[in-house]
Amino acid sequence: MGINSQMDPGEDERHQGRRPSAPSVDGTKLREMVEAAEEHLRTPDDKLPEFGMPGESAYELITSELLLDGSARLNLATFVTTWMPPRARQLMGETADKNLIDKDEYPQTAAIEARCVNIIADLWNSPDREKATGCSTTGSSEAVMLGAMALKWKWRDRMRAAGKPTDRPNLVAGANVQVCWEKFCRYWDVEPRLVPVEGDTLHLTADRAVEYCDENTIGVAAILGSTFDGSYEPVKEIAAALDDLQARTGLDIPIHVDAAGGGFVAPFLQPDLEWDFRVPRVKSINASGHKYGLVYPGVGWAIWRDEGSLPKELVFDVNYLGGKMPTFSLNFSRPGSEVVAQYYMFTHLGYVGYRRTQQQSSDVAQYLAREIEKIGPYRLISHGDELPVFAFTLKPEVKNYTVYDVSDKLRERGWQVPAYTFPPNREDLQVLRIVVRAGMNQDMADLLLDDLRDRTAFFEALDAPLPRPNQPDAFAH
Repeated sequence: MGINSQMDPGEDERHQGRRPSAPSVDGTKLREMVEAAEEHLRTPDDKLPEFGMPGESAYELITSELLLDGSARLNLATFVTTWMPPRARQLMGETADKNLIDKDEYPQTAAIEARCVNIIADLWNSPDREKATGCSTTGSSEAVMLGAMALKWKWRDRMRAAGKPTDRPNLVAGANVQVCWEKFCRYWDVEPRLVPVEGDTLHLTADRAVEYCDENTIGVAAILGSTFDGSYEPVKEIAAALDDLQARTGLDIPIHVDAAGGGFVAPFLQPDLEWDFRVPRVKSINASGHKYGLVYPGVGWAIWRDEGSLPKELVFDVNYLGGKMPTFSLNFSRPGSEVVAQYYMFTHLGYVGYRRTQQQSSDVAQYLAREIEKIGPYRLISHGDELPVFAFTLKPEVKNYTVYDVSDKLRERGWQVPAYTFPPNREDLQVLRIVVRAGMNQDMADLLLDDLRDRTAFFEALDAPLPRPNQPDAFAH
């Protein structure tokens, strides 16, 4: 074979100083080729693409889309942690492949989970703090389900022992509870007895709780840190009222404390407040590690007073992962990284570090509340002196704009400050709420105040009401 026969098409033309002619391609085929190329550079919407794309290309496309999300640090709506130390983020990445449920394969991760349970039980003054009964969960919603299930099972056992029917259980809570409590009641066929908020009383009180209880009440849910205004419900007073009810009627009704927010705040900022296992009627507590526990989502914790408070029939033993292990959760496989991160934060900060961090958040929250009240048209509903959370509304004389308008204007600067109404009986109360978390410092607080003052001046200069588009009437977070 001669050497010229191995030259590519058009080689002779290049030698003669002419450009090679383009290969002939059918127009339809060309369009198909272009569309196929474009498909490779497009994120899939509704079906798996036939071919993938290079990892770097996929990364660039997805991160470009995520730029449309709001800034997590400026999200003052969420209770969820949006900042962690760099080493914590690194540790989470290094342990994301550990399956928390597989305790035989990852025994040290299991040991770390048990250590966290004991540490939290100690914070909450458990009588069994060195061998506490509890577990990690994906968040407080799952932990609430577990605690409430235990209440229902214990109630059912008592009713059966007394020869009474078990087909009409109910649970008493304030109407301000997080939606996970309503989910529990619907999923597990329990009547929700939600006590309405009234007047200036915006959460459950002892006298109202007792009014709604009867022999079918599986328990009372008390909230340590209402999502609506950050206030604590009076757990000790509710327990005392239930003690009196038992003395008068014989009804022994337990308490579960939903401390999703306050469980990692009260032990450090209000250590003398008796809301936890120091109150004998409190049988179980939940909290979110990914809220004021200072860990990225999602991790929560459920702790029981003692082993007897958790019905044995709710705990399952599995052995098909290589070793016999008890499990009590609604989920099964999940990464161990959040639990490891929780342990890192406990180890890194210690009691003093947690107290300092939560105190800084509380100081910023109370500073913001005071300064917002000084602006003029705003009235505080809470002051940020329990959870570092507070709500505020517009004074009655303000007619030209609403809290929804203020929320929308702040979003123009990136701040996410939710506007919503309170539960039934106080749906007339429309508020804005600010959640202060680790990472919200004094400088950011001053920037927020500057923006709020500027937007408020704009609204105050209006000589007529703003148009009223359809506005949301509720917010739950």
